[in-house]
Amino acid sequence: MTNAFEEKVYDCVVIGGGPAGLTAAIYLARYHLSVAVFHDNSSRASTIPMSHNHAGFPDGISGTELLARMNAQAQLYGAAIRRRRITTLHKVDNLFVAEFESGSIRSRAVLLATGVVNRRPAMPQATHDEAVARGLLRYCPVCDGFEVTDKPIGVLGTGTKGFKEAVFLRSYTKDLTLISPESVHDLSEIETSSLTHLGIRVEAGPVTSTDLDNDMIRVTTPTETYSFASIYPALGSDICSHLASRLGARLSDEGCVSVDGHQRTTVPLFYAAGDVVAGLDQISHAMGQAGVAATTIRNDLGEQAALVRS
Repeated sequence: MTNAFEEKVYDCVVIGGGPAGLTAAIYLARYHLSVAVFHDNSSRASTIPMSHNHAGFPDGISGTELLARMNAQAQLYGAAIRRRRITTLHKVDNLFVAEFESGSIRSRAVLLATGVVNRRPAMPQATHDEAVARGLLRYCPVCDGFEVTDKPIGVLGTGTKGFKEAVFLRSYTKDLTLISPESVHDLSEIETSSLTHLGIRVEAGPVTSTDLDNDMIRVTTPTETYSFASIYPALGSDICSHLASRLGARLSDEGCVSVDGHQRTTVPLFYAAGDVVAGLDQISHAMGQAGVAATTIRNDLGEQAALVRS
């Protein structure tokens, strides 16, 4: 990274290289604003083997292909994209300073699009990654519930989250089992009764081993082994909002960055979009928020000083 890159004051730094961050970068660059995107190659979209509910791709598109196209499009219009993890973010003399391992960068505005990290079930990393790639382990029933229609499905979870995910998936298949990540379930009597009424099996855990076998995934508990076409972990996620918190931006009780209807946070010229903001964790939703955020950034910067073409 050159000194010129670090010495330049950018109009906006985008932190996060997923669909939200890259959509914003495309918009900002096409607004003739200088924009730099920083990411650590951890976008959840990169793990999608094939998305069939992203509009415009009737035959589906993989997450890596979608991100590659978005990266190329952003760079085509002049966005700088760097694979560096931003470690700290603060303000100095009305400018944001984003620091990374080998330097820092200054900007007038910042968009946070760092997303969330799925809480994974206990299994070897290699097994996990292969299961995801083969569609045997899925994290988003909204995204790909259609693909498991009428197949035997397992949900790893309990409590309200496990209950709701199992009930949601019941509209796709009648062969559904909810397995607790612990030895016993944390379900209310009403939840247990509802699951029984819907024909959803409720089984105790924990899962002691997970094995992949042809087109099935085997899940073993202390008392039984189950075979599923796919399993859905309903274990929640960790929101990557620590940079916003340290900057003083307001967070929700769950840890999401609080924004107004134009994606502004409570810190002036600091914005957020995508899964780091409360809402539907979908690529289309993240892209929509990013378009709003980028346009707001352009207009807010224009209020400070008119944006004119020389």
